[in-house]
Amino acid sequence: MSHDTGLILAAPIRSEAEKEILTQDVLTFLGELVQRFTPARNALLAERRVWQEKIDSGALPDFLPETADIRNGDWKIRGVPDDLMDRRVEITGPVDRKMVINALNANVKVFMADFEDSLAPAWDKVIEGQINLRDAVNGTITYTDAQSGKNYALKEKTAVLICRVRGLHLPEKHVLWQGAPIPGGLFDFALYFHHNHRKLLDKGSGPYFYLPKTQSYKEAAWWSEIFSFTEDHYGLPRGTIKATALIETLPAVFQMDEILYHMRDHLVGLNCGRWDYIFSYIKTLKNHPDRVLPDRQAVTMEKQFLSAYSKLLIKTCHRRGAFAMGGMSAFIPSKDSARNAEVSEKVRIDKEREAGNGHDGTWIAHPGLAEVVTPVFDRILGARRNQLDVLREDDPPTTAAELLTPCSGERTDAGMRANIRVALQYLEAWISGNGCVPIYGLMEDAATAEISRTSIWQWIRHRKTLDNGEQVTPALFEKMLAEETAIVRQELGDARFCEGRFTDAAALLHRITTQDELVDFLTLPGYELLV
Repeated sequence: MSHDTGLILAAPIRSEAEKEILTQDVLTFLGELVQRFTPARNALLAERRVWQEKIDSGALPDFLPETADIRNGDWKIRGVPDDLMDRRVEITGPVDRKMVINALNANVKVFMADFEDSLAPAWDKVIEGQINLRDAVNGTITYTDAQSGKNYALKEKTAVLICRVRGLHLPEKHVLWQGAPIPGGLFDFALYFHHNHRKLLDKGSGPYFYLPKTQSYKEAAWWSEIFSFTEDHYGLPRGTIKATALIETLPAVFQMDEILYHMRDHLVGLNCGRWDYIFSYIKTLKNHPDRVLPDRQAVTMEKQFLSAYSKLLIKTCHRRGAFAMGGMSAFIPSKDSARNAEVSEKVRIDKEREAGNGHDGTWIAHPGLAEVVTPVFDRILGARRNQLDVLREDDPPTTAAELLTPCSGERTDAGMRANIRVALQYLEAWISGNGCVPIYGLMEDAATAEISRTSIWQWIRHRKTLDNGEQVTPALFEKMLAEETAIVRQELGDARFCEGRFTDAAALLHRITTQDELVDFLTLPGYELLV
């Protein structure tokens, strides 16, 4: 279906609900955004490639000399809306109907509804997600479980809603402009904003967003221009749209002041997206043999390159009046009481560290963890709603060397096999349409699968050896992939295995782990296999 906006809708509209979401008004607005901002987005992606080539050739990331005046300047962000002043616990998850209700009802301050890492963006999932969020904002969302008959509805008081849109690199292949897929993030933003901004503002909230995978202040400035254009287009005051940017790429940690500055009208905080950050450390420094990471399990927040990143984010944000959000706890509560006590203790220790460092809040992936995490922040915060007063002014300046410190730890046979099993099962789920998957007691999303497969790629690339003396080669990986696939089949049973897409997933995992060039994001080749 073609529209006078220049957009071509390459997917059928199959229901009245879809017609209500894909209205002519919203497509006209989306068309304007696409025409105005897609060429600049494409140029920004090209800049990423040029920058990465320099790092691949031996350079290391560093603070930008040309923006020193911004880092040294005395300025602050425009301000934070009242309903975002207390964000001590935020829950994240995909935008399926039951999840949206449960997350908004959870004992948390914020729900980040995710069109990115925890959603496999099949067309029906993306559209249904927009319908679900519209119904949630309107207070009309309900759900009945077909098997149990249980009904779900919103409580009177719910968490504040923030929408995470797709990253700059992700396309929406079902909408074309000039023969190419449009940016997925523009699609997510346009639909959510158009349908919900007025109702949100009437309720005393607003159109709030999370922005993922930012790599430079120029990318932040691109979003700020989109927000300003949108405010003008809809006759809204400057700064109505608010966003939190995830600092989850290695290049971005060197530009946090600049990102805040160029989005100072719209940005209210930064977030330590630590799993993606570890993935970005591997990907960015993939050609540097002295920066190869150990087993995923050994890369904890105590490691210097991660500890420095967390503390620098807090210091930078609070100096500018912005929130510094902590990272994700991917653990899932266990039905086994001993195991659950162990999980709770690990989560508590992690969150004590974040709260003690000065983070204003943190992320969980499961409502059951709220009762572990909330008391930690309650105790540290006391009567305060946040920790904007924790300025960390006594910290010595953070150096590039600290942010790039090599990470010690073993590379083990067990660690490599665990990586393979996690990546295989996550990829199978993702290409089957499910982007958020419980695997071995953790809620895995794209970021953790990315760490798993890029680690092995890097070990192969630099001919690293495991603790048992075996060198990591394509042949060793192929052998382990076959063995671990058989174990997954045994764990899940023949029926589940044969019904699933494990053959496709194994083939994709083999390709992106053994080819010479490291694939930037597994979601890009994965998207080709997604309906």
